[in-house]
Parts: sequence; C-alpha cells; structure tokens
Amino acid sequence: MKRYFLTLAALLAFNCLFAQELPARWDELVASDFPAALQKSSKTCILPIGILEKHGLHSPLGTDLIHVREWAARAVKSEYAVVFPDYFYGQINEARHQPGTFSLPNKLILELLEATCDEIARNGFDKIVILNGHGGNPEFLEFFMQGLLNKRHNYAVYLYRPESDPEFVKAYQKKHVTDIAADLHGGESETSLLLHYRPDLMRTSRASGESGVNQQRSRLPGLYTPIWWYSSYPNHYAGDASKSGAELGKLISDHEIAQFIKALKAVKADTKTIELQNEFFDRVDQLK
Repeated sequence: MKRYFLTLAALLAFNCLFAQELPARWDELVASDFPAALQKSSKTCILPIGILEKHGLHSPLGTDLIHVREWAARAVKSEYAVVFPDYFYGQINEARHQPGTFSLPNKLILELLEATCDEIARNGFDKIVILNGHGGNPEFLEFFMQGLLNKRHNYAVYLYRPESDPEFVKAYQKKHVTDIAADLHGGESETSLLLHYRPDLMRTSRASGESGVNQQRSRLPGLYTPIWWYSSYPNHYAGDASKSGAELGKLISDHEIAQFIKALKAVKADTKTIELQNEFFDRVDQLK
C-alpha cells in the first residue's frame, strides 16, 4: 500500500509539472525542468536569428531580432517548443558603414552557427528549426544548410521558409499604403511590425529624415557585385516608413505566427528527415 501511494504521489507530481506552464525560452528554464521541456517539445528547439543593423532613423538596431523573438514567443504559446536565446550573428557586411552594426567574419558566423546547433543537440534536441528575421541572411543560411551534409550529425536542421498565401497577399495589399516594390528595408512593413510589437522603441517622427529611394548609381545587366545594395541604398534604408501603422503590423504578425505554427507541428511530427540523413551518410561511408 505504501508503495502504491508513493507511485501515485510521483505521478501526481509529474502531471502537476505539465499542468503548470513551462517557460519556452531556454534561458528561463530551470535545469530540473529541462527534461520535461525536452519531452513536451518533442526534442524540438527553435533558433531565431536576427541581426543588429540600422533600420532608418526611426526603428531600433535590433528590429529583426525583436521581430523574430516575438514571432517565436507567440507561436510557442500554441505549439510548444524550446526557444534558444537571442542570436544575432548573421551576414550583415553591407551595413558595416553604419553605426551600431554588429558584423563578424564570414568563416566565424558559419562555424559559430554549426557549433551552436551541435551544442543544442548535445543538450538532447534532435530537431532544430531556424527562424530567420533578417533579409541579408537567406543565402548564408542556405549555404550553411548544404554544408551540414559535409559530416554526419545526429540531429536535423530545418530552415523555415514561409510559403505564399494569396488571401493574405490580398489583405496585405489592401492595407499597405506605400509602393510595395520599394518597401525593402526599414520601410512601411518592418516599421509597422515594430509599431505592433514595441511601439515604445519607435521614433517614427524621424522616418523622413533620410531618403529610402533607390539611387540606382550602378547598372550592370546580368551581373552581381557585392556593392549592389550600397550603390542603391547608401543610407541602408529602403522604403517609406512615414505611413506605417500598427494595424498593418498586426496583420503581418498574425499571419506569420499562424504559418509558422503549421510548420512547427510538421517538424515535431517528422521522422523521415533524420532517417534519410542516416541513409545518406551510410552510403557516403560505403565509399570510403
């Protein structure tokens, strides 16, 4: 009978742990709750990647970081996963002429990202979802992803890439005021998102202090140069943030979160990616 009550007490304590809300942020978990977080997340960790760079004269240097941090935090309220703390080590060479930019060497950001994924996996996660919030990162991240096939890993990395949604596009176009094609960096969309998430950090009265118009100082058809962005937008600002609004920001945010939740569910249910990775590396080993 005594053993029965001890077992019952242990079960009740276990259920109580899951009944109380586990923090989703890695840095807010206590060590004794980490095993429960691993189980509840299906060993899935989100790695949100932002950057520190100028976003016009009106929006914080951490705009991308704040955006992706909020995006992840709100998504995991509906679909639990552990969220890695602030990570802002990406590709931002094109903004090195602007104050506040934090840009590390190319080799280092690749090595640091892989070492971070390795360390996340060492702590028990076998699924890592990269959630990117910076427009200068996609090519770097895709190269990083392909590089993971250079050696065997006991975990899978997923780079989230949102799919187009025609219904959202219609609603977005209806609320968007400025030229959508010119809204590339620090403009109406990004500023609206920050007005939704962190209006206390915004200085929108300064939004018209610099030009965000494409200056078209270099035209080389069919050719790419690393100075292309600077030649077009030397102020590191592309668009017009003066007409931004929190209502558009909420529309974008709600859509982004809903889309990411679907992807997160798919990752947590996925059993095929690691299986195929192992098959691939087994075949690589056979050639040795």
